[in-house]
Amino acid sequence: MCYSTSLRKKREQIEQRLLSNLGATFEYPLEYNPYYHLNGFTHGNLYIIKMDEPESIYPASWGLVPGWGVHDPESFWKKSNTLNARSEGIFEKPSFKDSAEDKRCLILADGFFEPHHENGVSIPYFCYQPSIEFPEGDLFLFAGLYNELDDELFTTTILTVEANPFFAEIHNKRKRMPLVLADDLYEDWLDDGLNQPQLNELMAYGFTANEFKAHPVTRDLYKKGIDTNTPEFVTPVDKGTLF
Repeated sequence: MCYSTSLRKKREQIEQRLLSNLGATFEYPLEYNPYYHLNGFTHGNLYIIKMDEPESIYPASWGLVPGWGVHDPESFWKKSNTLNARSEGIFEKPSFKDSAEDKRCLILADGFFEPHHENGVSIPYFCYQPSIEFPEGDLFLFAGLYNELDDELFTTTILTVEANPFFAEIHNKRKRMPLVLADDLYEDWLDDGLNQPQLNELMAYGFTANEFKAHPVTRDLYKKGIDTNTPEFVTPVDKGTLF
């Protein structure tokens, strides 16, 4: 599962990175706030690119609220966890099936956190895609779904798939991973002409081939009542083997 993410890039870096394939820019540039750690259970903003507006980046509360819950999102979130959507069931699960048809999105991130279990202890690992330009983690895009709360107010969820061997070692209890799309599939995921079998194939085989790395970070990440939006929470801690 994926319940925590990072997006540390400056607005200009993100728009430059997306220029070559999507050309998307922030709809509300002054409202963009980068972050080192966002806990999904706070329902803070992720940043999404929607099917019907691939040239725009919008903020969206994390935790998709389906049509019957939009009148009271807080109550819906108390009863339901929609931070992630299992890709295998998005066309059947009531919370997701309407969005799966025509409200798919791309979700911006440059890192995410997964729990690794050793001797009954959960150790958070920070997962990222290093590049020459950004050795600390380049921008990537999750496959996601969204729904409207109101005009230009959105909620969203990150799709997950069965973990590949790398992430199965890290997320060694649930063995799931968020669906980080290959760069050349961004437009396909937003294509309203794809049918269900085509989308199922994309979700099954669309995970990026770009290399991921991961390292353990402080277990203070799990403490309540502290500010985790600081560089120390993506900084490696000294622990034996790194993935």
